[in-house]
Amino acid sequence: MLAAAAAGILIVMALALVRAFLGPTICDRILAVNMVGTKTVLLIAVYGFLSGRPDFLDIAITYALINFVGVIAALKFIERTTADADPPNPEEL
Repeated sequence: MLAAAAAGILIVMALALVRAFLGPTICDRILAVNMVGTKTVLLIAVYGFLSGRPDFLDIAITYALINFVGVIAALKFIERTTADADPPNPEEL
């Protein structure tokens, strides 16, 4: 049963990667990469359970934190670069 869950997670990861490559906007791509990271955490947890090594859960939690910080950093970068590219018009203020 857990092997089927791992296979399902891999299929969902593949679909998310397709969305990451074909996404029409940068936000769609960032969300797809975040989804791949989340599914990777699930895959690490399932693998740790299947192999009988609970220490893999610590690795999964660490990876989840890195994934979260990375997505926030990417969104902040996109926010600043789009804000710098489009300065406000002083006459409209």
